[in-house]
Amino acid sequence: MQSPSDPYVRVRGAREHNLRGVDVDVPRDCLAVFTGVSGSGKSSLAFGTIYAEAQRRYFESVAPYARRLIHQVGAPRVGEISGLPPAVSLEQRRSAPSSRSSVGTVTTLSNSLRMLFSRAGHYPAGAERMDSDAFSPNTAAGACPACQGLGRVHRTSEDLLVPDPSLSIREGAIAAWPGAWQGKNLRDVLDALGYDVDRPWGELDQKDRDWILFTDEQPVVTVHPVREAGRIQRPYQGTYFSARRYVMKTFAESRSQTLRAKAERFLTAADCPVCEGRRLRPEALAVTFAGRTIAELVSLPLTALAALLAEAGGGATADVLTGDLLSRIAPVVELGLGYLTLDRTAPTLSAGELQRLRLATQLRSGLFGVVYVLDEPSAGLHPADTEALLTVLDRLKEAGNSVFVVEHHLDVMRHADWLVDVGPLAGEHGGRVLHSGPPAGLAEVTASATRRFLFDRSPAPRRTVRAPLRWLELTGVTRHNLRGVDAAFPLGVFTAVTGVSGSGKSTLVDAITEQLPGVGRLVRVDQKPIGRTPRSNLATYTGLFDVVRKLFTQTREAKARGYRAGRFSFNVAGGRCETCQGEGFVSVELLFLPSTYAPCPDCHGARYNPETLEVTHGGRNIAEVLDLTVEAAAEAFADTPSAARSLDALLDVGLGYLRLGQPATELSGGEAQRIKLATELQRRRREHTLYVLDEPTTGLHPADVEILLRQLHGLVDAGHSVIVVEHDMSVVAGADWVLDLGPGGGDEGGHVVAAGPPAEIAATAAGRTAPYLARALAGGARSR
Repeated sequence: MQSPSDPYVRVRGAREHNLRGVDVDVPRDCLAVFTGVSGSGKSSLAFGTIYAEAQRRYFESVAPYARRLIHQVGAPRVGEISGLPPAVSLEQRRSAPSSRSSVGTVTTLSNSLRMLFSRAGHYPAGAERMDSDAFSPNTAAGACPACQGLGRVHRTSEDLLVPDPSLSIREGAIAAWPGAWQGKNLRDVLDALGYDVDRPWGELDQKDRDWILFTDEQPVVTVHPVREAGRIQRPYQGTYFSARRYVMKTFAESRSQTLRAKAERFLTAADCPVCEGRRLRPEALAVTFAGRTIAELVSLPLTALAALLAEAGGGATADVLTGDLLSRIAPVVELGLGYLTLDRTAPTLSAGELQRLRLATQLRSGLFGVVYVLDEPSAGLHPADTEALLTVLDRLKEAGNSVFVVEHHLDVMRHADWLVDVGPLAGEHGGRVLHSGPPAGLAEVTASATRRFLFDRSPAPRRTVRAPLRWLELTGVTRHNLRGVDAAFPLGVFTAVTGVSGSGKSTLVDAITEQLPGVGRLVRVDQKPIGRTPRSNLATYTGLFDVVRKLFTQTREAKARGYRAGRFSFNVAGGRCETCQGEGFVSVELLFLPSTYAPCPDCHGARYNPETLEVTHGGRNIAEVLDLTVEAAAEAFADTPSAARSLDALLDVGLGYLRLGQPATELSGGEAQRIKLATELQRRRREHTLYVLDEPTTGLHPADVEILLRQLHGLVDAGHSVIVVEHDMSVVAGADWVLDLGPGGGDEGGHVVAAGPPAEIAATAAGRTAPYLARALAGGARSR
């Protein structure tokens, strides 16, 4: 039994994921960093065990009905944890926020700004004061009725819906129609309504074309299908709906990302003609503060908004409300996010930006005595901004909280009071705590992969800078904060694009297209999820699952039962478990809390029905194969060339610890990016390819960065070109060419401040990157 004065969180017998009965003590009221190579088990310890147990205890303290449901979800696999305070998790969420979510809503700054306009705004003569809801585009009281507060309207046209008017309807003139039976049904309904479906579209009357594409009517008619050989088809009642109606309904309501993307191809988006993109009703836009409407204020960078509010005045009420706003904006600016605007939508933010916004909000929460569990808060941060992050973490600690951080950044590790190093390697070769104590003590732990990077101060190895084969010229790039920027990228070499957050790096590389002279084939390897549902996984994305299913169909048992490849898919009826429809889990609704998931009570997470699981290949059923790690699968399928090629490519980018069936929703942005890179590496291209990667080292331990760099430099050695947007100075130091943007973020950025080989950039005084790059080249940091 732990005494109340014991200052440690004590974990005993943690077995979550790959943890091997871990016992570890971590002091409270300090900054503790959990580190180790990707897949070593550090997140399983910090999030899967410590935070999950704190969350379970919270659930246990609420209503009895909720406790009953929590038992379905299960508890973390741990013997016991003592000394654990309540916990707050700031994870880099994989789910996509809605387009109505913005910087203002995430930070709650929008609430304060609306209150300012409601209570201290300047109203037109005779106008009544309005409630703060009237200034929100997300409420019925404030939203522009024409665009429902989105600021954009989607429209379609005949040219978009029918790209080739020489085709008849039967030949597929209406490209926007759904495929398969549904499209055939619409054609047959039109035929039954008396329209000519065999005449070229361009020869039909304009009146008929408009009705077919745009009518809001939904007539029902008896359809007599054309009799096909050997098939008797009975008449049925068919309903017609226009192509526009189908496209709009699919775009607005479909949960399928693929169907929504297809529908979007037939739509054009434009600013709402009523509110001119400002999202609000005219009454709200008539109110001003400091001479500006609320729509104008939310479009200002936070640094400019703070400057305007500081000088605004306007009476006692205004002073109180502007003072509150300024105190809320300050930590956001401090974390290097002053370039953001309040109306910037959440889906356009990186995972790192979103997490830092939540962190800034927590600084104002005034919570005391809790454990904050953070997931790589330094992700996407320039070294110049990391110092501000450390200050913010210290302030959370000084407010009487414990700060537990999963992190790869060496400067954050050095700054920690306590370091927990998990390893030594990934997956089943990890899961042990190698060191738990002050950072200096790790120097004695020879088994640690972190030790070499944390304490090695030797200079970066000298390498010969490659000479460019030719140049790619960008001229007059004007987008976001770039104003007529000219930039030249060398081809046939490794180029790093650097600069502080918001300086315009990603915007500049996004301007590169395949149409530009010299590009050839362009491959963008981004950190977007490889799928948005648990049905997408490593095996399905890489094509490996098709190979595996084919192998199962060739087994004696499958042949005897007549099983085809579809039998071994968890996405279609037949072989899957129908209780969970092949998902392996069921949703548990908690009414007043977010819904959560529990393993399926019938298949217990296997995804398949018992009959399918009776078929084995190499002694394993299909569910057991999906549960293999990439490393184990590479051994199991070594004699199958098509499978071995995919698996070897995944091993080459350091993903041997992932399970084949690991859902896409559980993968980090960095893991998703490396899966895409591995899929590309296995294709063996001969023609010149330009690879563009946005922050490929995010979420990577320095040891994994070395593995990734070997692959990227290998692509250049094979005659290709690589451009990376990067904050990791060890990567930049090993580049052939550096393009540094800045000097600041937002309106203070958007300029190319320096371009040249790394040694030249480090020697310049221009930009904020130079001193950190010089340090990396000298070996004073091995820093990230």
